[in-house]
Amino acid sequence: MSITKMSDLDLKGKRVLIREDLNVPIKNGEITSDLRIRAALPTIKQALKAGGKVMIMSHLGRPTEGIYEEIFSLAPVAKRLSQLLKMEVPLIQDWLNGVSMGTAAIVLLENVRFHEGEAANNTALAKKMAELCDVFVMDAFATSHRAEASTHGIIAYAPCACAGPLLVSEIEALKKIMSKPAHPVVAIVGGSKVSTKLALLDSLSQKVDCLIVGGGIANTFLAAEGYTVGKSLYEPDLIDEAERLNLAAKKRGASIALPSDVIVAEKLSNEAESYVRLVSQVDDNEKIYDIGPDTIKELASIIKKAKTILWNGPVGAFEIEQFAKGTHAIAKAISESRAFKVAGGGDTLAAIEKYRIASKINYISTGGGAFLNFLEGKPLAAIQALEQRSLKDEKIT
Repeated sequence: MSITKMSDLDLKGKRVLIREDLNVPIKNGEITSDLRIRAALPTIKQALKAGGKVMIMSHLGRPTEGIYEEIFSLAPVAKRLSQLLKMEVPLIQDWLNGVSMGTAAIVLLENVRFHEGEAANNTALAKKMAELCDVFVMDAFATSHRAEASTHGIIAYAPCACAGPLLVSEIEALKKIMSKPAHPVVAIVGGSKVSTKLALLDSLSQKVDCLIVGGGIANTFLAAEGYTVGKSLYEPDLIDEAERLNLAAKKRGASIALPSDVIVAEKLSNEAESYVRLVSQVDDNEKIYDIGPDTIKELASIIKKAKTILWNGPVGAFEIEQFAKGTHAIAKAISESRAFKVAGGGDTLAAIEKYRIASKINYISTGGGAFLNFLEGKPLAAIQALEQRSLKDEKIT
């Protein structure tokens, strides 16, 4: 990756504008998970230690551009950031025409999506953002697949543009998984629909030794094998794709691991009666909500032998305890493995937090769409812009 890194630059006395992804879940004004804020801390601390005057920029939710909506304010983020850094982090409301930091070493700029033109990558908006700083640091991997003013446009106009430590470490960890991984490579992909992860499944089926599928995705693969999945969520129009992926994996000497038994119920609720069924015994009125005990043992054995593991998505409806045993067992097997482990995706992060295994995973990606796009082999707009800027700067010097 030929990109200028923040660690390569002298930040002393410089105005340092850092684009982070602090888009955290907030309920009733309180942050329910501060994982993304904590992930950004090393970058922020490094910039402060280097003597930079630090401005943090982020989005939150999907407000209507050009309109301030209190529900999307970064005020709770400023409060939590102040607690974690043990120093006051003022929230600046009107910052586009200039930021007066006074004696503050760090400030948080209000939601970038309150500004019209952010999503459209408006050039005038990007230039105004660029005027705020001496150094722009792109550190928000999770938004790097979008060409927006604060993640892409600004890179061309800032006096100096570079990649932050979080973004660099994310790219390096994912490259390690996708380029030259240690074998056997096992990928666990869960989710409700094959259609939303078809490109990912296609990409992984060409690289991994074993692809474990869970959730509604597994149901479509089971249907492709001729099993009746009752009223379970599956995509009949993608059965041909499931068959194609299965054949492609077999031709490579790889495999797609499917459940041999499952947990079923007639409805998804805490009160529902659940049963263990072989995949050949699912009744017409039943829905599959988790993997069964035999499948848990089979998958745990596969994971134990792996030297590289990629985890994206739960294998069941783990939000409800009676359908959580499969995901819990997968999380436990991953945490106990000595493999190089990377995990990402919103539901995956929730499972990691629920089962408290974050310290057992080598790299946890805070990216959502960017994480999937990278694994699918798609270019990331902000990364390309940083590469182009770095090349341009090299030619000038």
